[in-house]
Amino acid sequence: MFNTLGLDERLLKAIDDLGFEAPTDIQADAIPPLVEGRDIVARARTGAGKTAAFGLPLLHKLRDCGQGTKALVLAPTRELAVQVSDSLSQLAAHLKIGIVTVYGGSAYGPQLKALGSGVPVVVGTPGRLIDHLEKGSLDLSGVEMVVIDEADEMLRMGFLEEVERLLGATPSNRQTALFSATMPPQIRRVAEGYLNDPLTVESGVEAGTTVDHVKQRAVVVPPRFKQSALIRYLKGEAQGATLVFCRTRQGCAQTAEALQRAGIDAEPLHGDLAQSARETVLNRLRSSRIDVVVATDVAARGLDVEHITDVINLDLPDNPEVYTHRIGRTGRAGRDGTALTILSPAERGRMRWMQRVLNADIDGYTLPTDADIAATGRARLLAELAERGEGAESWVGHLLAEGADPVELAQQALALLARARGVSLRSDLPDTLPDWANPPRPRNERRGDDRRDDGHRDNADRGPRPSRGRPDRADDEVRIFIGAGRRQGVRPQDLVGALANDTGISGRQVGQITIRDHNSFVGLSAEVAEQVLQNRETLSLRGRSVRLAREGVRPRRDRKPLPSKPRAADHGPREDQQDGGGEAPARKPMKSGPKAAPKKHQKPRAAKAPQDGGGWSTLKRRHNARRKKP
Repeated sequence: MFNTLGLDERLLKAIDDLGFEAPTDIQADAIPPLVEGRDIVARARTGAGKTAAFGLPLLHKLRDCGQGTKALVLAPTRELAVQVSDSLSQLAAHLKIGIVTVYGGSAYGPQLKALGSGVPVVVGTPGRLIDHLEKGSLDLSGVEMVVIDEADEMLRMGFLEEVERLLGATPSNRQTALFSATMPPQIRRVAEGYLNDPLTVESGVEAGTTVDHVKQRAVVVPPRFKQSALIRYLKGEAQGATLVFCRTRQGCAQTAEALQRAGIDAEPLHGDLAQSARETVLNRLRSSRIDVVVATDVAARGLDVEHITDVINLDLPDNPEVYTHRIGRTGRAGRDGTALTILSPAERGRMRWMQRVLNADIDGYTLPTDADIAATGRARLLAELAERGEGAESWVGHLLAEGADPVELAQQALALLARARGVSLRSDLPDTLPDWANPPRPRNERRGDDRRDDGHRDNADRGPRPSRGRPDRADDEVRIFIGAGRRQGVRPQDLVGALANDTGISGRQVGQITIRDHNSFVGLSAEVAEQVLQNRETLSLRGRSVRLAREGVRPRRDRKPLPSKPRAADHGPREDQQDGGGEAPARKPMKSGPKAAPKKHQKPRAAKAPQDGGGWSTLKRRHNARRKKP
C-alpha cells in the first residue's frame, strides 16, 4: 500500500482521489530509496508507472519548498514532457507547488513569465532548456533533484551532450534519478559519472526484454504489398486503438492517406505537423474518436494511451532499443497487448538478430483472408446492433404487430446504423431505403409485365429509361460541386459533417454523394441547395477551405478575360463595298524621303556591295580616280 512508503498525507489523499490502490513493482522498489534521498538507476518496462515512481518522491521532497527552481525533469520529446507535467499536477493537487513545462515549438512568453516567478518544478526538453540557460532565464544553481526520464531515448536522439551540460549546471550534491526502459553502455557511463553511489532498481524486468507482456508476431510480404497487409490486419484482426510506426515522415503521411482511402479512420503524427495539430491528433486518439494513428518514432515518444491494443511496425527499426520502445506503447498499466511487424524478405535477418538480442518469442503470423475480414465485419456490426438495440424490442414488436414487412424493417435498421456510423456504400443512406436498393424482380416476372400478346415490347408505358450505375435522382434534386475528393482523403461522412457544420442542414437532407479523385458531388433538393449556396462560395472540409458551387456553374473570377484579337472576317465589308460593290480605292503612294535613323540600341545595317559586277576594290579605285581630278 502507498501509506507504507513514507509519503506525505496530502500526496496519499491525491492518490486516493486518482483511484490508485496499490503501487506497481517499480513504484514499490523506487519510492523508498528516493524518499531517503539516494540516487537510483531504475530500469522497468514501458507503461509500468515510472512517472509516479519519481513524481511522488519529488513532490514529497519539495512539499514545503520556497521560490526558485528546485527540481528539474528532463524528457526527450514534447509529448512526454507534457504527459509528465500533467501527471505531476494531478499528484500535487493538494500541494501548493507550481509546475512549468518548457519545450520547443511553444511561445517563449509564458515560459519566461513562469521561470521569472520562481516556479519550483521545471519539466522540459533538453533543447529548449539549453536556450533558457544561455539566455539567463533558467537558474539551476538551487536545484535539489534531477530526474532523467527515458534516458535511452535521449541517447538515441542525440541529446547526451545537452543532458551532460544541464547536469553540469546543477549543484554536485543534488539527488539524481535516471529512468530508462533499456540500459545501453553510454547510459551506464552517464550514471557512473554524474550519480553519487546509485542504487540499481530493476522491477518486472527479466534477463531478456522489458515487453514480455506483449504478444509479438511477424509476417513476411513483398515490399510493395506492405500497405495491403496492414489494411488486411486492421480490417480483420485489430481489436481497438492501433499505433502504426513508419520510418520517415513522408512514409507516415502516405500510409495514413492509403488507410483513409481504404475506409479506415486514420491520422498521421510526425514532426512536420505543428504542435497544435499533434495535440489534436493525440486528443482524438485518447477520446476514441479515431482508431488508428500512423506515427514516426520521435512523434510517438511519450505517447501514453491506455486503450492502445495493437502496435504495428510497418518499417523495422534499426536497433532493439527502438523496437522495445515501439511495442511498449501497447499493454499499458499492466494490460496485455499485441505487436505485429510487417517484414520484407530482406529484413528477416535483422529481425532474427533482434530476437536473439532481446531473447523474445516472436511467432509467425498469417494475414486474414477475405472470408476472415467479412466475418470480422459482420461480428462487429452485430455487436454494435446489439449495443444500439437496447430498449428497441417494444418498438420493433409494435411495428411488426401493425403489419410491417420484416425484411423491409431489417433493411431500414441497417440503413440507419450505416448512417449513424457514417458508412456509405453507394450514397449516404437516408432513413428509408430508395427503390434502387431493393432487389430486382425475376426476369420472367418482368417480361410478363412489359410484353404484349404479339411478342413486341410495349414502350409506351415504360417511361424514361433509368441511367445505369447510379440511382435515379429526385426531380428537384440539385447536385452541388465540392472541390475535394478521394485523393484528399474525403469520405461521405466528411461531406455530410462539413455541410451540417457550415450551413446548418441536417444529414437527412443530403441525397446522393459521388466522390471522385479530385472533387465530389452532393445531391440536395433545390430549396436546400439554395440555402447552402446563399452568399457562400467555399466550404470548410477536413481543415481546409474548398470551392463550393452548383454543378455546371463556373466559378466567378475577379478579373475579366482580355478580349481576343478579332479576325479579318469579323471586321465586315469595307466601306466601299457596303453599298453593293465597286472597285476598291487605289492605295496611297508611300512617302519618299530619307529613311529614319536607326535607334541607339540597334546596329546600323552594312552598306551593300555594288551590283554592276564590281566589288569593294572597284569602289576604292573609282573613289581614288575622282580624287585625282583637278
